[in-house]
Amino acid sequence: MVKPGRKANIADWDADFTANFKSKEQTLELLEKNLEKIAKLQYLLYAENKHAILVVLQAMDAGGKDGTIRTVMGPMNPQSCKVTSFKGPTDEELAHDFLWRIHRFVPRKGEVRIFNRSHYEDVLIVRVHNLVPKSIWSARFEQINNFEKMLVESDIHVIKFFLHISREEQRKRLKERLNDPSKYWKADPADFKESKFWNEYTKAYEDVLTRCSTDYAPWYVIPANHKWFRNLAISEIMVSQLEQLKMNFPEPRYDISKLRVR
Repeated sequence: MVKPGRKANIADWDADFTANFKSKEQTLELLEKNLEKIAKLQYLLYAENKHAILVVLQAMDAGGKDGTIRTVMGPMNPQSCKVTSFKGPTDEELAHDFLWRIHRFVPRKGEVRIFNRSHYEDVLIVRVHNLVPKSIWSARFEQINNFEKMLVESDIHVIKFFLHISREEQRKRLKERLNDPSKYWKADPADFKESKFWNEYTKAYEDVLTRCSTDYAPWYVIPANHKWFRNLAISEIMVSQLEQLKMNFPEPRYDISKLRVR
């Protein structure tokens, strides 16, 4: 977790870190247990209907956001777990404030919503490509913090993950998209173009982690070169965050003793 107020330096974190685990096989049993817990806790979240969970996933291109959603969030019931991916804004979205398109998709109580990219694109890509003046994007850090504080005060718990891969790992994954026919569909010219701006995005992400990791909505930096460790780490945090809600099944709305199966 990025300590609020700490100056973030991405180079301080090792993208290859795997704690005491040496291989994927060592994590499989623990991951499976965590996924079972996540599914049960999500069911309890839905039944209690008092809280909501917003999961924010950010990463460099090829950082593993889709794989995280498929593996860690996959066991959740799609009835109350939804994914929203944010691409370039439409003309209608550009005609509103930058948070307008985001706020429309925040989760209702009892729901988990996963953002594949998010409102943070408005202090990342717009900064790197000078799409808006610095005076505008620099003011958005505080606006984002206020937005997330409002969500948390409304019982929407915000869990933010930055999937940290090395530049060498990104190059490896992008090359795989060119060499593996099963991954051709993932080859997007924009990703290859954006990879040239690695240093600029690193600086932008460091400012995001520094200025927007708060007591109420902290950032978690996840070493993600090894997909199996990424999945385990995120599953551990998800279980911990859900358990901290101390949820209970609601009391029945009717007198159960008077109900009969006919």
